[in-house]
Amino acid sequence: MNDQTPSETLRDAALRYHEFPKPGKLATRVTKPMATQRDLSLAYSPGVAEACTRIAEDEADSYRYTSRGNQVAVISNGTAVLGLGNIGAAASKPVMEGKVALFKKFANIDGVDIEVNETDPERLAEIVIALEPSFGAVNLEDIGAPACFEVERICKERMNIPVFHDDQHGTAIVVAAAALNAMRLAGKSLSDIKMVAIGAGAAGIACLNLLCDMGLKRRNVWLFDRRGVIYKGRENVDATKALYARDADDGPMEQVIEGADMFLGLSGPGNLTGEMVAKMAKDPVIFALSNPTPEILPEEAKAAREDVIIATGRSDYPNQVNNVLCFPFIFRGAMDVGATQINEAMKVACAKALADLARKTTAAETAAAYRGERMVFGREYLIPKPFDPRLLGEVASAVARAAIGSGVAKRPIADIAAYKAELDRSVFRTGMIMRPVFELARRSERRIVFAEGEDERVLHCTQSMLLDGMGPPILIGRPDVIRQRIDRAGISLKPDTDFEVCNPEDDPRYRDYWQSYHAILERRGVTPDLARTRLRTSNTAIAAIMVHRGEADSLICGSYGLYLDHLRHVEQVLGGLPDGDGQTLHPTGALSTIILDDGAIFIADTQVRPDPSPEEVAETAISAARHIRRFGIEPKIALVSHSVFGNLDIASGRKMRRAVEILDAAGVDFAFEGEMQADHALNPDLRARVFPNSRLHGAANCLVFANVDAASGAANVLRQLAGGLEIGPILMGMGNKAHVVNSSVSARGLFNIAALARAPVQSYA
Repeated sequence: MNDQTPSETLRDAALRYHEFPKPGKLATRVTKPMATQRDLSLAYSPGVAEACTRIAEDEADSYRYTSRGNQVAVISNGTAVLGLGNIGAAASKPVMEGKVALFKKFANIDGVDIEVNETDPERLAEIVIALEPSFGAVNLEDIGAPACFEVERICKERMNIPVFHDDQHGTAIVVAAAALNAMRLAGKSLSDIKMVAIGAGAAGIACLNLLCDMGLKRRNVWLFDRRGVIYKGRENVDATKALYARDADDGPMEQVIEGADMFLGLSGPGNLTGEMVAKMAKDPVIFALSNPTPEILPEEAKAAREDVIIATGRSDYPNQVNNVLCFPFIFRGAMDVGATQINEAMKVACAKALADLARKTTAAETAAAYRGERMVFGREYLIPKPFDPRLLGEVASAVARAAIGSGVAKRPIADIAAYKAELDRSVFRTGMIMRPVFELARRSERRIVFAEGEDERVLHCTQSMLLDGMGPPILIGRPDVIRQRIDRAGISLKPDTDFEVCNPEDDPRYRDYWQSYHAILERRGVTPDLARTRLRTSNTAIAAIMVHRGEADSLICGSYGLYLDHLRHVEQVLGGLPDGDGQTLHPTGALSTIILDDGAIFIADTQVRPDPSPEEVAETAISAARHIRRFGIEPKIALVSHSVFGNLDIASGRKMRRAVEILDAAGVDFAFEGEMQADHALNPDLRARVFPNSRLHGAANCLVFANVDAASGAANVLRQLAGGLEIGPILMGMGNKAHVVNSSVSARGLFNIAALARAPVQSYA
């Protein structure tokens, strides 16, 4: 048996993730054509000289002719890496690469990580200052206090681009947003409260400074470090702590906290007790932000006081204070207007935008993405979720507006509303498409059964599901084989604890299963002997029966074998069941979601119907539209053929024309158009030249093809030649009760499908 711990498994997985298929998390991508001699002459000599000359004449032109305006430097000396301490510059590189990746994923900002072997704050600042011509902004990261204060101060004084120490200000901004909303709920004002804080490092001081900028009175703050309260005359109190020095030693925190309205902890575990919480004022606000173990666990705080409002830094509790809510978006807004700094006005605007977003009713643009989840402002929802797609538009536009208003924007934007709209349109090009689905999957109680439970990819997927907070699945397979493959793969899973096993060779429910199967199919040529045989030899049939009997909510199959063989078993058992809308379940197509560098494209039908009729094409389009809305995306569907708006009288063109007529008659509530070639669907300018009266505006995001050969071919080309990542195929028409994957599916692909299968839906085609 495998005796690895989950943390050891995570360690091994993390090391594999960073090493393969090539080391690290970052690479360079060329954004201009480099295919011909002319391309080379423009990109380098002699054409590059023209851009150099322009920049030499006016440095501001570097933002026109280079990537500088969208490039941030993430700089660290590794002296205060979160959870690891002073590990040195080289060891901090994985963290800095990860920070660059977050910039790209959340805000489409390019970055370069720079690790510097220098601990002297003045010399480190000089190095950073010398890099200014290369970047549009600098993110200082994991630099220990008090050196971080000095480095940032020197850089801000001498540099003409934003310099932002995220450990300080990112934390402070999210804390301030949560505090504003907590005070609102408690019926209090920052200007009137008594604050007790423990932790006088970079983040703690920055939080207090920003809260004071927003109304908190310094005279109402009691700041503690490991030696006790900060007071005048105490030894080893630097200038940053001295701002909050009391006139005298007011005693231990157990005494000072009596009557306090708010506790702010950025220190270590166990520094706040239930007895202390009990002494606080009515509706006490507790921000216990030490990671991974907070100063007090929420359950302990709530046991001491029912009226407590609590936030932590952990994702497994409500109100997670997470810097990712701030730094991608404040940099996005600052860089887009050419801000020379990130000033207090911009920080306050960022905090207020976060607080305002949490108080908003779920907007129309996110309603589909968060269907089924209650996102209502309250004691357990003080700040937005990190995956909220509204963050980019709301926060970055607020920051840009503040930069312009405070006079630090070199390239002010005239129409902030249009800027916000453009950010909203771009949000799903950042690879966040599955995030709403993942969160719904974590909260769901739906049970998943994997037909191929012995497959190592399924076992890795199961491990990922557990680590991501999803419930234990059911695996169909021989227990001994599953154990052997768990050991061989080095996975920390325990049968009957981390997953349920259904043994196809010896399960006590076998008689019930084959009898259920026979009852469903006895009028379709299935004899009792055949039913017994299939329930011994087809794991997919077993999984389908489990779903039919209500022992599982959805099945996943297909990791080996032929797609259509699996689909036949699924349709035989589950087809014909009521779908909740007065219809019956039946496969209407397979929808493949291909994630590309510049967005997602949905392709249907890639598997189910080889040569669909016009009615089936229309049905596929309707189902695809419903599924696309699961991701919070409004569908724009193009019916694709070789004919372009009637220019060819061919079978595929006639089929798509008829499908358009059927959709028109049905009065569907999504945008569609056809018939047209794929390039006309994706290029609105080209489409407008041949058919200016098209009802489809902008690029289509879903291509419905006239036959499965064309659809699957398009999906394969995008995967292989364009580096597209496939989510799916999603089996449409089966009420989320079954999904059939391709045999080439990866463990990650199975994980995505499992999340989709677990995520509840209101109306599912």
